[in-house]
Amino acid sequence: MYSQKTWGGSVEPYISVRFDKPTTESNPDPVVSFVIFEWRDEKYIGRAPTPETIDKEFICDEENIQAKYCNETEIGQFILSENANSKSQNVITTQAIHLNDNPNPIKYEVKRTGYYCVGTYGYTANSYSAVVVFRNSYGELPAAQIPKLPFYGGLTITYAVIGAFWAFLYVQHRHDILPVQNYITAIIVFLIVEMMITWGFYDYQNRHGSNVLAKALMIIVAILNAGRNSFSFFLLLIVCMGYGVVKPSLGKTMLIVRGLAAAHFIFGVIYAVASLTITPDSAGPLVLLVVLPLAGTLTAFYVWTLNALNMTMKDLLDRKQSVKAMMYKKLWWCILASILIIFGFFFINSFTFAGRSDPDFVPNHWKTRWFILDGWLNLVYLVDITYVAYLWRPTANNRRFAMSDEIAQDEEGFDIASFGGSFDEEEGQSPPRDGDQTPRGPDENTKPAQKPQQPATRDHRESLDGEPIFAVGEDGDKWSDDDESPRNSTERSRLTGKDS
Repeated sequence: MYSQKTWGGSVEPYISVRFDKPTTESNPDPVVSFVIFEWRDEKYIGRAPTPETIDKEFICDEENIQAKYCNETEIGQFILSENANSKSQNVITTQAIHLNDNPNPIKYEVKRTGYYCVGTYGYTANSYSAVVVFRNSYGELPAAQIPKLPFYGGLTITYAVIGAFWAFLYVQHRHDILPVQNYITAIIVFLIVEMMITWGFYDYQNRHGSNVLAKALMIIVAILNAGRNSFSFFLLLIVCMGYGVVKPSLGKTMLIVRGLAAAHFIFGVIYAVASLTITPDSAGPLVLLVVLPLAGTLTAFYVWTLNALNMTMKDLLDRKQSVKAMMYKKLWWCILASILIIFGFFFINSFTFAGRSDPDFVPNHWKTRWFILDGWLNLVYLVDITYVAYLWRPTANNRRFAMSDEIAQDEEGFDIASFGGSFDEEEGQSPPRDGDQTPRGPDENTKPAQKPQQPATRDHRESLDGEPIFAVGEDGDKWSDDDESPRNSTERSRLTGKDS
């Protein structure tokens, strides 16, 4: 539990325990031993007969009274060490509850953040029941779950900011959008909606507790999570296939990829519903029917994605498309880094969870358990989707970059004056040179100068100064109608012979 100072709130945090009056009890005076303590004070509960003895005596009975571990006024209570409450960091409360007396609820105020425990023992009662309420100051969420509320709120804002920047570039270059960028737009919108609904689920549960509507929202969140996984694998696969940059269309392969994504979504929903309804104790061999199909589609996505990325990079390198190859090389490094981070994190966690049988494991890790199970994977996903969106962001030269090939830069280059020489040679004239004072004839002076005809369209365009003709969005983030845009630049006018 958290203290009020840690998370705020209008209610002082407390633990309430109410014992029910027994209806069928043969003992005329059923007594239950009861104790509340914070885990770090566990060492003050019970007494060992000798300093060398490991086992302790915990309940004050006649035998322990004779051994002077407790006195008669404490009979039925848990035994505490001498001056326990003065040594402990938090108050330790113990009582002997007489069930037939219809006891009032016991309220324990929480002043400090900690892992609080409630212990009971049937001293003379054969059976008993009680209701324990852990009430935090901020609301109804368990203390181990409350960090998810600001976490998913922050993710919602982060994805909204990314979506705003993407929308600005999308509208700015709306006439030059590639099909793959439409898919990236869709997944960014999907992520904003998913994070908002996930945050809404935890906020509703914190306000109203785990009621029917909260459980319905939990199912919706599970379905959205399965949809995000399927959509993400689908997008990554078509990007690695070169869709929109190397290949304008995937043909029938796109139908197969969509079918695989749909199957992964269906199996993901089934797995999510099963995980919510089947407890680990009741899970049998039939649970493999839920896990294996999902594992199969996941493996198919992994293998196909890595093979497609390697084939795309090999094709681009063979055709000496260095700029496009560099984009996919960066994507390859992004995927490799993510895999290494995930495996590294699992490797570290394996050592951490190896000590889960230690009684101190849960009390020492309850604050960070949510991040180990859920939080860090969302952060890795955020970095990956942001990086992919950055690499494939809309720019002013999207279509030219995607539909044209870069000339291999193997030669030393050429003189830009060769453009004019080649044009004049096609007209049967030699270009004038510096210092040529040969007078022109009257026909030459009165005849208007003919503009050189542009050469026939080629499959490839030459580059200037040994640079590739298309940049990957480095200087394209300007409005398309800007005076200095590639469409209206003075350099373009000189090369094409057209006035801007």
